[in-house]
Amino acid sequence: MGRINIRYIVTDVQKAVTFYEEMLGFQVEMQPAPGFAALSRDGIRLLLNEPGSGGAGQAIAGGEPAPGGWNRIQIEVDDLAATAKRLKHAGCSFRGEIVLGRGGKQILVDDPSGNPIELFEPTPRA
Repeated sequence: MGRINIRYIVTDVQKAVTFYEEMLGFQVEMQPAPGFAALSRDGIRLLLNEPGSGGAGQAIAGGEPAPGGWNRIQIEVDDLAATAKRLKHAGCSFRGEIVLGRGGKQILVDDPSGNPIELFEPTPRA
């Protein structure tokens, strides 16, 4: 089997690249043309496409590709409160506040196109 990638449709690839690099620690693998970039972090490969750019940005049965929705990637962090504070100070947009769940705490932050990223701090295991 090949590599597993996650693809997000974004309205502006360069803004998204800057966000994922500066705010979430991703590295740019390649950005061969306007409208597309591949980034990575901790074994995850994130592909960013603008609508209309490349095959993934083209209309298919069921509608036009668009950013947003509630499907998301999850990034584990060591200190959720500190991470959320840093991102809020940088002007990032959140969907609600930190919530406590069965396995830990989480909050959703939006990338510049409105795609959610779940920041998750697992409950320490005894």
